[in-house]
Amino acid sequence: MKEKIIQIQQEVKKVILGKDPIIDKVLTAILCQGHVLLEDIPGVGKTTMATAFGKALGLEVKRVQFTSDTMPSDIIGFSVYDMKTGQLQYKPGPIMTNLLLADEINRTSSKTQSALLEAMEEGQVTVDGITRQLNQPFVVLATQNPVGTAGTRMLPTAQLDRFLMKISMGYPERASQIEIMKERHHQNPLDKVEAVADVSEILGLIEETKQIYISDLIYEYISELVEKTRENSYIQLGISPRGALALCRGAKAAAYLSGRDYVNSADIEKIFLSICGHRLILAPKARLQEETADSILERIMGEVSKPDIKESVIR
Repeated sequence: MKEKIIQIQQEVKKVILGKDPIIDKVLTAILCQGHVLLEDIPGVGKTTMATAFGKALGLEVKRVQFTSDTMPSDIIGFSVYDMKTGQLQYKPGPIMTNLLLADEINRTSSKTQSALLEAMEEGQVTVDGITRQLNQPFVVLATQNPVGTAGTRMLPTAQLDRFLMKISMGYPERASQIEIMKERHHQNPLDKVEAVADVSEILGLIEETKQIYISDLIYEYISELVEKTRENSYIQLGISPRGALALCRGAKAAAYLSGRDYVNSADIEKIFLSICGHRLILAPKARLQEETADSILERIMGEVSKPDIKESVIR
C-alpha cells in the first residue's frame, strides 16, 4: 500500500506547497483514526488542506462553519414528528460523514463544542436516547484562529484531549509563496486534486497501520517520557494515559508512513510535540519564565535516552 500513500501525498501537495511535514502529520492522524486541531492565523491554508485531503482520499466531506448561534442539533442532527407514521424521524446532521471540517470551532458555545465529544471518542451520536454509529472512517479536522479572539470560547481540556494532534501550519517559504501567487491567477488548485483512493482502501490502510509492531523497549520509552511530564516543575498537569495511548497510535502510523512494520524512537520524536503539547497545563512559573509547552517537551526528549531499535530485535 506504500504506492497508495505516495499518491495521496502527491495529490495534497498540488495544493499545499512547502508543508510536507504538516501533510504527513495529518495523514498520520487519519491512518490511526485520530482527530486534528489546526490552529493558525487566517489565510495560511487550513481549510484548503482539509478539503484537499477529503478529495484525495475519496471520502465524503462535510463542513460546518461554527458561529455563536450554532446549536448541537446543527451538528449531530435532530428528530422531527412524522405525521404519516406517527413516529419521530431522525434527520442526520453533518456529523454523518467521513471527514468533518469544523471551521473555527472556538467561535461557538461550549454546549455545541461538547456535542462532538461522544462522536470523537466513541464514533457514535445519541439523539433522543437512540445511539447511532458514525460512518467509518470518521475524522474531525477542526480549525481555530488564535487572533481576534473577542467572543470566542477556548476549548476545554477534555475537548482538547480528544484531538490526537494540534498543528500550526505557519507562513509558507518565499519560493512556495511565489508559486502560490502564480497558480491562483489561472485556476483553483483544488480543481486539480483527484481521488486516488476510496473508503474501502482507506479502511485497508488503517487496518495495516494497526498491525505495526511496538516492542517493549518503545513502551518503556513512551512511559518514561510521559512520567517526565508529570514530574516536571513547569507542568501542572502532565500527559494522561489517554495521551500515552495516543502516542502509541501515532507512532504506529508514523512508522507505516516511513515504510517500516515496527516503531522506533524516531517515530516518537516526529509526533511527540504535536500529540502532547495541547494536553499539558503549564504551571504559573512556566509563564513567568516564558517557557512554552514545546520548549519543555523538547527538553524532556533530550533527558530521556532513546532505545536503539533495530529490525533484528523484533524478528
